[in-house]
Amino acid sequence: MQTHPSGDTFRDIAGSINGVSLKIPKIIAPLTDIRCSTAKPKDREYKLFDGQGLYLLVKTSGGKYWRMKYNKPDGRAGLASFGVYPEISLKAARDRRAETRALLTNGIDPIESAREKKADRSAASLNNFEAVARAWHASMLKWSPGHSARVLSELEADLFPAIGKRSVADLKTRDLLAPLRLVEKRGALDTASRLKQRTVCIMRYAAQNGVIDYNPALDLAGAIATKKTVHRPALQFERLPELLGRIDSYGGRPLTVLAVRLALAVFIRSSELRFARWGEIDADRSLWTIPGSREAIEGVKHSQRGAKMGTPHLVPLSRQATDILEQIKGLSSGFELVFPGDHYHYKPMSENTVNKALRGMGYCTKTEVCGHGFRAMACSALVESGMWSRDAVERQMSHQERNGVRAAYIHKAEHLEERRLMVQWWADYLDANRERHISPFEFANPTGKNVISLRSA
Repeated sequence: MQTHPSGDTFRDIAGSINGVSLKIPKIIAPLTDIRCSTAKPKDREYKLFDGQGLYLLVKTSGGKYWRMKYNKPDGRAGLASFGVYPEISLKAARDRRAETRALLTNGIDPIESAREKKADRSAASLNNFEAVARAWHASMLKWSPGHSARVLSELEADLFPAIGKRSVADLKTRDLLAPLRLVEKRGALDTASRLKQRTVCIMRYAAQNGVIDYNPALDLAGAIATKKTVHRPALQFERLPELLGRIDSYGGRPLTVLAVRLALAVFIRSSELRFARWGEIDADRSLWTIPGSREAIEGVKHSQRGAKMGTPHLVPLSRQATDILEQIKGLSSGFELVFPGDHYHYKPMSENTVNKALRGMGYCTKTEVCGHGFRAMACSALVESGMWSRDAVERQMSHQERNGVRAAYIHKAEHLEERRLMVQWWADYLDANRERHISPFEFANPTGKNVISLRSA
């Protein structure tokens, strides 16, 4: 018995033509579905041949497996497995045999080809957009848990369903733009803008790690509509006497009135004020240290927020601010929170408390003035006075330096002594406007008095 190059077995059949002996291959009848389905297990496994190397191996357990014998391009014997019958039908097995023979015709080993394709699929799954995005997200160690969760939530909602399973190497600018357009179309322009920035960062991460050679997200610049910036409303300085008069005559809850006065005096952010604890305030040093994060209050959203930049923010207190805090202490000193809520002392006042009070005073908080607008008013007055350095004003406002090189040199500079003078100047400026309006520049430059005399006072 010998083997045909195709892998089929044949027997020598005696015969001759003109005295020449012949070896005639055994003719193999192709398999049928009925023969495959009715094949029963025996004491030993056996094979049912279909021709051209393909056969069905019937195990003693009853399992039936497609196999194909072939000769590799280098002449060695090879054996390919096509799967289990009937999950892989007779027709499907023959299709795979045809594919295998086509590869062999081109000098390709089908087993090696299958291994390479599997490796490519594995690499693609590791380098698809979602996998790379999650790796980038995990590398952002400086993010707060809350911000990290929000970023991932937006990626999962709007990017992963559209392009998450695609290889980053295959993504073009138009592919990255498509899901952003959908977000833009539903009117979520802020979300679309954030997702565009994060797409740029994700693809940059892929380029930096050798997954791609060029970042196609760089060409997304200008492709998404941006929402027009709407600044928080703030009163003109000419209306300061009016504002101060309305605050003094407001008949609301005493603690609310004091919250409005303190917000105007120290011009910090709403969450920094609402979640304040008495332990943060050093009355002896006239200094309020707002931590980077606070202990969360159960059932109160975002109560872990401290200073926005995530690092402690030092707030010098003017004499007027210290007096306001003394009055507040008479109302809430028995509690941990400086501004406890109306119903539960362990929960802070509502985030809408200051704005609600301003509306009660007759102001529209969308067009005239809101609590956050106090920050703009104070910052403008400090700048217009011409008395204070830019760095001191920015530090007092707790703004982040956008110039990375400059930030590296000034990040430890607190300008605390200059800022003590600054907040006292602002408090005195407010007092000066109680009876009549005076501009910041005029107040900073009265006859015979300037910043030098203020420092020596």
